[in-house]
Amino acid sequence: MRLTDRLGLLRKDDPTPLYLQLQRALREAIQNNHIPPDDAIPTERDLATDLGISRVTVRKAIDGLVGEGILARRQGAGTFVVGLRVEKSFSRISSFSEDMIARGRKPRSAWVSKTPGTVTPEEALLLGLSPGTEVYRFQRIRYADDQSMALEYATVPAFSLPSIKVVTDSLYDALAASGHRPVRALQRVRAIAFTPEQAKALEIETGSPGLFIERRGFLGDGRTVEYTQSFYRGDAYDLVAELSV
Repeated sequence: MRLTDRLGLLRKDDPTPLYLQLQRALREAIQNNHIPPDDAIPTERDLATDLGISRVTVRKAIDGLVGEGILARRQGAGTFVVGLRVEKSFSRISSFSEDMIARGRKPRSAWVSKTPGTVTPEEALLLGLSPGTEVYRFQRIRYADDQSMALEYATVPAFSLPSIKVVTDSLYDALAASGHRPVRALQRVRAIAFTPEQAKALEIETGSPGLFIERRGFLGDGRTVEYTQSFYRGDAYDLVAELSV
C-alpha cells in the first residue's frame, strides 16, 4: 500500500488548515512505523499530486515537521524520517528550577521574549482552545551552574495567569500562584541535531546532538494549561534521561 493511501484524503471542508492535516497524517504514519526511521518520504511533487493539494501546502507541512526534528532534509537525496518519539505520562511533575535545585545545581534563565497573542491553529489543537483564544508565549535559555542547558518555548492559555507580567523567574511559580499549576503531564522525547540558530543560542556546534522534549501539562479538571518545547544539549543527556523517567 502506498503511503498516500495510508494518509487518507485531506478534508477541504475541515476548518483545520490542509498543511496541519497533512502534518498530523505524516506524524501518525511515522509513529505507526509506516515510514521507518531513516526512510525517505515521497517527494513534495508526488505528495501534492496524489493528495490533490498544492506543493506550497506540502512544503509548509514538511517544513513544520523538519522544524520539530521529526524529518530532516538531505541535499540531493530527499527528506528522511529522523526517528520515533518516546512518549511517557507523568502523574507528578516538577519545574526545571526545582529539578536543578534537587540535584544541587544552581538554575538560571535568560529570557528571550514574553509575548501575548492569539492561539495558532496548531496550538489550538494541542491546548484544546477555540480559534481566537488569547495565549501567552515565553522563550528562554535555561542554565545550570551558568552552563547553557536548553532552549525552551512555552505557551499557556491567558486564563491561567492574571497578566503576562507576573512571570518573573519561574513560570510554574506564577501558574501556582494563580491556581493553575499543572498536576500531570504528557511528555514526548526524541533525538535531534541542532540547527545553526539553536546552536548559536546555546554556544555549541551546529549539528550537535540533542534531545527534544515536548510536554503538555494538565489541570486537575483535564484542561491543558501548558505546551512546552525544550531543546536540550546532548551533553546533558544524563540529566535529561532522569527528567524523562
